[in-house]
Amino acid sequence: MTAVTRSTLDGLMAPGGTTPTLTSSARRTGLLGAMFLMATSAIGPGFITQTTVFTVQLGAAFAFAILASILVDIAVQMNVWRVVGVSGLRAQELGNKVLPGVGWFLAALVFTGGIIFNIGNIAGTGLGANAMLGLDPKIGGAASALVAIFIFLSKRAGVALDRIVVVLGAVMILLMVYVAIVAAPPVGEALKNAVLPEKIDFLIITTLIGGTVGGYITYAGAHRMLDSGITGVENVREITRSSVFGIIVTGVMRVLLFLAVFGVVAGGVALTSDNMAAEAFGAAAGEVGMRVFGVILWSAAVTSVIGASFTSVSFITSSRTAPRTRNLITVGFIVFCATVFLFLGQAPQQLLIFAGAFNGLILPVGFGVLLWVAWRRRDLLHGYAYPKWLLGVGVVAWLLTLFLGWNSLRGLAALWA
Repeated sequence: MTAVTRSTLDGLMAPGGTTPTLTSSARRTGLLGAMFLMATSAIGPGFITQTTVFTVQLGAAFAFAILASILVDIAVQMNVWRVVGVSGLRAQELGNKVLPGVGWFLAALVFTGGIIFNIGNIAGTGLGANAMLGLDPKIGGAASALVAIFIFLSKRAGVALDRIVVVLGAVMILLMVYVAIVAAPPVGEALKNAVLPEKIDFLIITTLIGGTVGGYITYAGAHRMLDSGITGVENVREITRSSVFGIIVTGVMRVLLFLAVFGVVAGGVALTSDNMAAEAFGAAAGEVGMRVFGVILWSAAVTSVIGASFTSVSFITSSRTAPRTRNLITVGFIVFCATVFLFLGQAPQQLLIFAGAFNGLILPVGFGVLLWVAWRRRDLLHGYAYPKWLLGVGVVAWLLTLFLGWNSLRGLAALWA
């Protein structure tokens, strides 16, 4: 089989577990893009808000919650990427092969939640543009939506997607390093609490897990990997490594944000405004801190727009869908979400709560299907002998997702009561 370039495979999914021969450069770009798409999809406006609020609530003890959530996230993503990668099939396709209709049920959950959260993501880009440049939030949101649209209209949309998420992910991390250093947090206290916490809050830990590997985020990187043509048993090592590194990128960003806010709080500043994150950045680095916050918020939000749009559409299309058609559907998805945002100014709070509950249901259903494939459907993995230790770790993580799902059902019941 002859080697092909990255552009040849742009947007192409290799069906049935077969993998075209990629150049080493194309493989690196594809895996790096998939890794950062997963990471930056998780690092959205809600991620920033959650991390800030929980840091204020727990202080140094939040370090343990972060560490615990990262370990569970790794267990989930290692299984998701390996099953999807080895099979060469998307999560909904695997679901329908396990039990007809389950895949479409999963697709409906992901797509519905993706629409609602994407409205919130676009609103986040508007707020980021306002903090960064002083733009009206609606103008900033509309302009940011156009940026995402141009990416998917590009002749080499896959390459553009991979590069933008990698660049913006790197920008966020570098800027967070600066703020964390300026905030001068008591690192020793944080390290001690990472292993010997003064307080443990399991609800916060499960909330972090749901926010990092819940909803569409669970499948963002794995589905992008398929579109890059990197599948099959022969790629297991690279697939596993990329899944772990993606979670580590997300974890590094959360740790840096935690340290930045913790430094401010430990310094005696009381964060009391409706936007604690912006207040913390301002307290740490003054006007420069506010502008940095704007850049980070905008970068986090626009990459989440890209990730939510790509992944949501990947659930209503298949490997047989032409890349150009899929990109046009994605553009339509973004246009719809942006239009709703311009009319409403934000995603309605009740809808966000509803979508959040949906997220809690997606993880146990979708992850359960993938674990079943790993355990009982070796035919879908092309004869691959799935590691028992990885399956065991996945089952333990899945049991925790049942707790998340139960909380989500309770939330839905309270919402409709």
